[in-house]
Amino acid sequence: MQVREMRAGEEAALHAVFHSAVHRLACRDYTPEQLDAWAPSNRDPDEWARRIAQIRPFVVETAGEIVGYADLQPDGYINHFFVSGAHARRGVGTLMIEHILRLAGERALAALSSDVSRTAQPLFERFGFRVVEQRFPVVGGVTLCNALMRKDLAGRAANPRATGVDSKARPSRAMLGLRRSKHRGEEDGTD
Repeated sequence: MQVREMRAGEEAALHAVFHSAVHRLACRDYTPEQLDAWAPSNRDPDEWARRIAQIRPFVVETAGEIVGYADLQPDGYINHFFVSGAHARRGVGTLMIEHILRLAGERALAALSSDVSRTAQPLFERFGFRVVEQRFPVVGGVTLCNALMRKDLAGRAANPRATGVDSKARPSRAMLGLRRSKHRGEEDGTD
């Protein structure tokens, strides 16, 4: 497995990873209605490409196939973190978290944070992330459940934006790919 930067033109492959992660892996923890709201099949590809360009993810590739992707924002927030349903439990998620931890060390971040699905919480806990708050975002009129998780990075230079706890500094959205709408009082599933 190889970790590398995402390349232009790979947005559709990342969407396939996202969709399979939600529908094949998260189905243990969410209802079919929740899965369809979170990862609809009819997502606008241009909007998806814009969202992916904004987060600048890295990918995990094996045998020429993208099998996972994630990102690390400058403030320590992990916005997306998805492993293909066909490649679960093969070390892809572990490799991605280890890569994120290396990047955080290089950037001297004080903490990491992410809004993590029920499905991914055990993996994040194995790497020292702790639940800060249970959350219930609404996507397309459907209530989901996730948890704001945080990992303090001992010995790192203080970065006040790296806490991920101040929701005014950064909206919650990572593992569910959600963003607070400025026009509505609910979450939308556009990330």
